[in-house]
Amino acid sequence: MARKTKEDAIETRNQLLDAAEKVFFEKGFGQTSLMDIAEAAGLSRGAIYWHFKNKSDLLEAMADRVRLPLENLTDACADQNEPNPLGKLRDFWIQVLRDTTRNPRRKRVLSILLFKCELNSEAKQLEIRRQTASLEYLQDIEQCLKNAIDKGQLPTNLNVHQAAIANHALITGLISNWLFLPGSFDLDNYAEVMIDSYLFMLKNNPELRVKE
Repeated sequence: MARKTKEDAIETRNQLLDAAEKVFFEKGFGQTSLMDIAEAAGLSRGAIYWHFKNKSDLLEAMADRVRLPLENLTDACADQNEPNPLGKLRDFWIQVLRDTTRNPRRKRVLSILLFKCELNSEAKQLEIRRQTASLEYLQDIEQCLKNAIDKGQLPTNLNVHQAAIANHALITGLISNWLFLPGSFDLDNYAEVMIDSYLFMLKNNPELRVKE
């Protein structure tokens, strides 16, 4: 019986997250009330407060559902024992871009976070978290690039800090432009060439070298 109760709680939580995702996408975060979400889920506001502290907490949990499945690959790239860190990185970046086009949930949630989430007091905690996550991503990519240097896959004098910044700009720029300008380019088919062009730049551009 206890097991069924736990499963029911998980189902209700996911039901609320599904409803929040739908309403946030349609109305925007700031214009959505908890009652809107409860009505879309066919539940009461009390059900929301049982699972989430407030609307911001719900938004963060919604974001986690599309972010967490991709974290293991970056962890593998940063592992000093990984024999092919550059290959893992390439696979990871292509997966991130293609998953954005192929996964409707990821597409909706990223659209909410990038274009439908006003920077107000309710979303402040999420904004801080996104900033922290971006800084952590840059640090992780720097470590991955250092691993690739150690394995002889990249030049020893590569400026990994600049390379990480360029990568962050490339990935976030491609995703945000594809979401903002639907149909303007085929991100799914462009993913490989964009990532391979970036890797070519790392290996060959003399401006991305540590200055003596």
